[in-house]
Amino acid sequence: MQIYLPIAEVSINAFLLLGLGGVVGFLSGMFGVGGGFLITPLLLFIGVPPGVAVATGANQVVASSISGVLVQMKRKAVDFRMGLVLLGGGFAGSFIGVQVFAWMTALGQIDLFVQLSYVLFLGLIGGMMFMESARALLRARRAGAAAPIRRSHIHTWVHGLPLKMKFRASGLYISVLPPAAIGAAVGFLSAIMGVGGGFILVPAMIYLLGMPTRVVVGTSLFQIIFVTGFTTIMHAINSQTVDMLLAFLLILGGVIGAQIGARLSTRLKAEQLRILLAILVLTVSFKIALDLLLQPAELFTVTPGLLP
Repeated sequence: MQIYLPIAEVSINAFLLLGLGGVVGFLSGMFGVGGGFLITPLLLFIGVPPGVAVATGANQVVASSISGVLVQMKRKAVDFRMGLVLLGGGFAGSFIGVQVFAWMTALGQIDLFVQLSYVLFLGLIGGMMFMESARALLRARRAGAAAPIRRSHIHTWVHGLPLKMKFRASGLYISVLPPAAIGAAVGFLSAIMGVGGGFILVPAMIYLLGMPTRVVVGTSLFQIIFVTGFTTIMHAINSQTVDMLLAFLLILGGVIGAQIGARLSTRLKAEQLRILLAILVLTVSFKIALDLLLQPAELFTVTPGLLP
């Protein structure tokens, strides 16, 4: 059943979009990620313009994050004070990212800019995840048990910076500068790539800030909700690239897929889940790089709004 997307200005099968949302939701439920770094490339593959894919993909991240943070709040596993500091930096980074996005759109280079960002960023993250997961699997096999887990509460140079604040839920007394900078980086990436940034935020909170794992996921989701929501609003105001019909179909499929993925994830070990996710990320990065290198079927395209 073909359905016309008014903002994207393309006709796509509705069941394909539902399935796409279901696949991303399934992966989100299995691997514990928001799925923003997957939904945007997949939308690009089926012909959705990059600007619309980035701005609309953030909607699904918001929906999945709200669902997750409600569960974490019931467990009292959210550090709201840390979340607000991350949020302040996230708003600043998101604002700058939206301006860069609008600037690249005006230059007519947004397609290339978004695709290059994904190739470089996903390639780097996927490579690091794959190597870490492969080493963990090898250590587990040699030792005959699970690989040792690095302790999160370790003092580093970050803890010696000024402007310190006490974060009671995390049991920390550290400077607000590192979490604000991390939040700004995630906000910038959210605006440029349509990602929630959880797969960067979570490791940074554990290994850089030294937060206990029990509050990391909930605090990350709390920040992601507002940053991706702010990003979506800014894109809607500045470039009018948010397609609500597309977002609705993706979210609907994602809700169903996430439930299935969450159940299946309990059958796999943590190291196996991480290496599967790394392979998936590298595959997406390779596909986008291939599209950039190969000659397209249509050599010339016209981007709406660039011509008088």
